[in-house]
Amino acid sequence: MKAKEEMTVRSLDRAIQVMFDRVGQYGIDTVWERYVKMHPQCKFGDLGLCCRICLQGPCRINPSGKEPRYGICGADADIIIARNLARAVSAGTAGHSGHAKHLAHTLLKVSEGKTKDYTIKDPTKLRTVAQRIGVIINHNSEQELAKEVALQALGDFPERDEGVLWVTSIVNEERLRLFQKFELLPKGIDHEVSEIMHRTLYGTDGDALNLLMGAMRCALADLAGCYMATDLADILFGTPVPIETSSNLGVLKRDWVNIAVHGHNPILSEIIVQKAKEMENEAKAVGAQGINIVGICCTGNELLSRHGIPACTHSVSQEMALLTGAVDAIVVDYQCVMPALAGIAQCTGSKLITTMSICKIQGAYHVSFSEELAGNKAEEIIGLALDTFKKRNTNGKGVFIPEITTRVVAGFSVEAIVDIFKRVNSEAPLKPLVEAIVNGQIRGVCLFAGCNNVKVPQDRNFVSIARDLLKNNILILATGCGAGALMRHGFMDPMNVDELCGESLKKVLKILGEAYGFKHPLPAVLHLGSCVDNSRAIALLVSLAKYLNLDTDKMPVVASAPEAVSEKAISIGLYAVAMGVPTHVGVKLPIEGSPAIGRILTEGLKEITGGYFIYELDPELSSQKLLKAIDERRRQLGM
Repeated sequence: MKAKEEMTVRSLDRAIQVMFDRVGQYGIDTVWERYVKMHPQCKFGDLGLCCRICLQGPCRINPSGKEPRYGICGADADIIIARNLARAVSAGTAGHSGHAKHLAHTLLKVSEGKTKDYTIKDPTKLRTVAQRIGVIINHNSEQELAKEVALQALGDFPERDEGVLWVTSIVNEERLRLFQKFELLPKGIDHEVSEIMHRTLYGTDGDALNLLMGAMRCALADLAGCYMATDLADILFGTPVPIETSSNLGVLKRDWVNIAVHGHNPILSEIIVQKAKEMENEAKAVGAQGINIVGICCTGNELLSRHGIPACTHSVSQEMALLTGAVDAIVVDYQCVMPALAGIAQCTGSKLITTMSICKIQGAYHVSFSEELAGNKAEEIIGLALDTFKKRNTNGKGVFIPEITTRVVAGFSVEAIVDIFKRVNSEAPLKPLVEAIVNGQIRGVCLFAGCNNVKVPQDRNFVSIARDLLKNNILILATGCGAGALMRHGFMDPMNVDELCGESLKKVLKILGEAYGFKHPLPAVLHLGSCVDNSRAIALLVSLAKYLNLDTDKMPVVASAPEAVSEKAISIGLYAVAMGVPTHVGVKLPIEGSPAIGRILTEGLKEITGGYFIYELDPELSSQKLLKAIDERRRQLGM
C-alpha cells in the first residue's frame, strides 16, 4: 500500500484508533503524519543503493544495471549494500552490548558495596552463571562471586584470545565447532563493533561475502550482549516467573500520578517502582489516589515480567500515551525513544525526563543517573511527576484515557518454562516438550521479535501471522515490542486459548496450565521479556538441541520480525541465522538493489550455518513460508 492509503488503517489497536481524533485536537504531528510527509521517499535508499561513507559522495548505483554501476571509489551495489548492512549490525550490537556493560558495571558496584539501592535478588542464577562461564565457586561469598562474574562479563568486551565467554559457554558443541571452522567466533564484543567500523571504512573491505561474514561474527557478539544482559538483570532484579497483569492505554488512571518508564534498561526503573511504593503519602498529599507506574517498550517489558507493572503501549504508538493527557512524567533511559516526545510533552503539560548521558533530548528535563545515588534520583523524578499532577488540566486539553485493556500472563523465563514442564516430568523436564514436538502435538516453535514499523498498519503482520501459526499448532514465544503487539490483542490472555489455538496445541497448553496450578491454560503466546531476552529463546533452542543430541540448525524452530524497524532487529536476525534458525523479516529491507546479497541472505548462508532469511512482506504468505520451513525440518528428522 502507498503511504496515504496506509493512513486510513494506521493501527489495528483499538485504543490507538480512538486516539487519532486527539491528534487533531492538539494540532500536532505523530509518527504517522511525519511518515506521509516523507513521501516520495528516496528510491535509491529504499533499494540500499546509496553510500555516504566518504566525503566524495553521496554515491548512488543505477538499479537497472546501467551507468552508474560503481560508486566514485569503485564500490558496486553488492559492496555498498553489504557495508550498509554490516554497519547496521554493528549499531545494533553496540546498543544491546551497551545495555549489558551497564549492568555489568552495576553488578560490580554491588559486589564492592558501592551502592545501597541494589542487591543480588537471585543468588541461584548467580551461581548458575558463574559455573557456566567457568568461575570456581568453592566457598566464595555471594559478593565475591558477583565480583568474579562482573569482571568476566566486562572482560568479554575487549579482545580475548579464547573468544567471547558469553558465546563459547552458551552454545552447543556442534555449533561452537562450526563457528570456529568459519571464523565466526567473536573475539570481543567491543572489538567486533570496532572491526566492522574499520572494515567498512572507505577503501577497506571490498568483498561482499567477506563483509557479511564479518557482520555475522559481530551479530554473534550481539547475542553475547543480549545473553549477558539477561543473565545480569536476572541476578540483580530476579528471574521472572509467571505473573498476571494488563496492557494498553486503559492501564493509565485518571486520579493517580501516572509515571511511564520507557527505553531498554531496567536499572533506574527498578528503583522507581520501589520508591513509588514508599512515596504514596506524598502522592495523596497532592490530591492523587496513589502513584501508577506503567511501562513503554522494553523497559516496560522488564518491569512487566518481574513485577507485573502494566504495559501502557509500545514502539510506534509511544506518542499516544502522552496525548491522553494523563501521563505526568515519562522517564526514559535509552534506545527507541522518539525525540518528538519532547514537543508533545510540552503540548500536553507532561514532563519528559532523560536520565542517561548518552540520551539527552532538547526540550526535556535531565536528571543525571548514577547507581550510587539511584534512590535519590528516583525520588527526584517522582517529585517532578507529583508537581505535574498538581498542574494537570491547566492547558485546557483535559484527560482522555481509552477504556481499553487486555489481560496478560507473562514472566516466562527459561527457568520458569522448565519449572512448568518439571511439574509434568520431574526427572526429565524437557522430555514432555520434546515428545509433544516429536509426536506433532506441537508442530514447531516460532519466536516473534522486533518492533512496529510505521510502513505497516500497526500490529497487522504480528496478528495475522500469529493467528495462522497458532491454528497450525505452532508454539509461539515473543519478546520486546513484538510481545507488546500480541499482548494488546489478547494473545497472552489464557481465556483466548480455545479461540486462537489448534486442537493439539490447545491440549498441551491446558495440561501445562493445570500441572503448574493455574485455573486456566498457559497463554497462547509465551512472553519471554524484552529485546535482550531473545537470548532466552536461544537458551531454550540450545537446551532442546542438546537433549536430542542434534545441532541447532536441525530443530523445527523459526523466528519472525514481522514489523522490524531498528538496527537491533537486523543484528538479532543475523545471530538467529548464525544459530541455524530460518528467520522471517516482514518489511522491506534495503537490499533489493543487489540480487547477489539477496541470494546470500536467503540461500547462501544456509550452506554455512543452516539458517537463512525468509524475506516476505505479505503476512499470509509469510505464515505459509514459516510453516514450510518447520515442516522441512520435521521431515529431515523423520517426525
